Amino acid sequence: MHSNKLLHESSPYLLQHAHNPVEWYPWGDQAFEKAKKEDKLILVSIGYSACHWCHVMEHESFEDEDVAAIMNQHFVCIKVDREERPDVDKIYMEAVQMMTGRGGWPLNCFALPDGRPVWGGTYFPKTQWVDVLQKLAVLYQSDKAKLELQASQLTTGLQKADFPEMNLNNDYSNVIESINNSVHSFDTTYGGFGEAPKFPMPISLKLLLNVGYNTHNKTLLDFVYLTLDKMALGGIYDQAGGGFARYSVDSQWFTPHFEKMLYDNAQLMSLYSDAWKVNPKALYKHVVEQTYDFINRELTTPQGTFYSALDADSEGEEGKFYTWTTDELIQIIGQDKVFFDYYHITQNGNWEHGRNILHAQETILDFAKTHKLVLETVEKSIAENLQKLMGVRATRIRPGLDDKSLTAWNALMIKGLTDAYQAFGEEKYLITAQKAMDELLKEVLLPDGKLHRTTKNGISKIDGFLDDYSFTIDALLGLYEVSFDEKYISIAQSLTSYTLTHFYDEGAGIFFYTSALGEQLVARKSDVQDNVIPSSVGCMANNLFRLSQLKTNEHYDDIANRLVAKMQYTACENPRYYAQWALLAYLKQTGRTEIAITGTEASTYRETLQKHFVPGVIYAGSANGKTTLELLQNRYKKGETLIYKCVNRSCELPVSNTNSVFKE
Repeated sequence: MHSNKLLHESSPYLLQHAHNPVEWYPWGDQAFEKAKKEDKLILVSIGYSACHWCHVMEHESFEDEDVAAIMNQHFVCIKVDREERPDVDKIYMEAVQMMTGRGGWPLNCFALPDGRPVWGGTYFPKTQWVDVLQKLAVLYQSDKAKLELQASQLTTGLQKADFPEMNLNNDYSNVIESINNSVHSFDTTYGGFGEAPKFPMPISLKLLLNVGYNTHNKTLLDFVYLTLDKMALGGIYDQAGGGFARYSVDSQWFTPHFEKMLYDNAQLMSLYSDAWKVNPKALYKHVVEQTYDFINRELTTPQGTFYSALDADSEGEEGKFYTWTTDELIQIIGQDKVFFDYYHITQNGNWEHGRNILHAQETILDFAKTHKLVLETVEKSIAENLQKLMGVRATRIRPGLDDKSLTAWNALMIKGLTDAYQAFGEEKYLITAQKAMDELLKEVLLPDGKLHRTTKNGISKIDGFLDDYSFTIDALLGLYEVSFDEKYISIAQSLTSYTLTHFYDEGAGIFFYTSALGEQLVARKSDVQDNVIPSSVGCMANNLFRLSQLKTNEHYDDIANRLVAKMQYTACENPRYYAQWALLAYLKQTGRTEIAITGTEASTYRETLQKHFVPGVIYAGSANGKTTLELLQNRYKKGETLIYKCVNRSCELPVSNTNSVFKE
């Protein structure tokens, strides 16, 4: 059996390639030194463990002896896990997008021995891949000057600043107008944005929920509800076991790309929890509870932190673990017409290979009404049948598990749990969140204040990136709000200080994605666009505003306001992909709410108040008046529990009950 230099890596994705005949190297000095010494182009091949087309290209090309021989002869080949090294991925992804107008994974980018990109693409079928390899090998020998020119032009483009210039017009009124005008991108039949493939985009939906609720905009709210309903009932959601797949291949949320990512489920737990506060549908609560069960069952480490992902494939077939032939279903649950009708099971299968994807078109309540059935009977029957399917699924060969724990994604999950706890008040969410944060910090927080990016088998490594810091700070603030334990604020402030020292450029007024102490790549990038994972800079700006609300720090306010001013115009041009910035600009206009609670009933009052949906709110509290937070200073009165409602630090008179705090 072949083996290469990936054999001693911890990333499941890199280990998948450790026995390829390709002489893969991990990202590092050894590969670059070899390329310079032997005067060879570098191939930077980037993917992740749950990536279906990454597997396809591996089987077609990287496991092929003849293809590997060409790669080994003419190139130094580097494999990168994009989840471990998003900084490397950002560089080469942007380069490929500049060259081809598109990107994705697997990402295959060729570079000079110094790392500057020259040409690239995504998935290549075997014949085309061999052609690419041979042509580039010849070109490098015959016309290096051409590749040098290409590298110089690409690198110049990569080194351009990600941030727009300061926008001195601080009129934020056009933010609402731009959000209202974004309806042209709404699919008002099936929900979601645009055509297939369709991604959940929870951060964009969060923007619409917040602004729609505050402005009483029925169009925005109805679109959010439509999207949440269709996703929860569709094939993108695992009807039997809970949890969302990464995206839908079609526009109707029917056929998922079956991989399940921690970051999607974390954010969707937050979103469905917030939506339930506004519109308490049983479906939304069910999604949160079942997703929690899925995370607890399949993506939780023995220590209480969270794994990264589940593969789309099992037994070499996409979706086999999650789908059913009709004969299998009959054997397990019998000829249950109600179940078959509700989940649209067909004799020949509703999907490929004669298999069925469980999906519904309406809630069980509406289905029972339509078919004049007793709701309780239908609910009980469907629940029992799904449980039988889960029993059989437990005996199947499971999809591959990406068992590394990423700091940023763990933080998103912890925040999702705190949002679920706010909405539903169930202790399991809080206990799980606190345990995960305690263990995460024990694993990745170093004595000098640095965070590591990834942990596996008790070993943490790779210097953290801005999302590791900003999402962790956000999760710590979320934990403080549901516990009033100021240790979380202390850690959040310490991490904020570290981030400002090592990621923030005071002169330019921008955050970089990489630390000044970290590896210097061909370009130092920022991270301002919201996509399936939110912008780490946008999250950091929000953190600074929130910390300043609690601690009255004008420096934090100044930095955050400067960032919003830079991003306002871009956010108004495209609020879908700059959703955090649009929301920050909107809250700049409408104001942020602070709720301070002091007295022995502070926790009880907090639980009641947090069931309300209030965009831009932060909670602080103390049972005994002992606090380090300016927001709580001089507010404690012995023998009473008082609630102070403030907007932009202008406070109403305190009240002693929760009924009048949020007037509907």
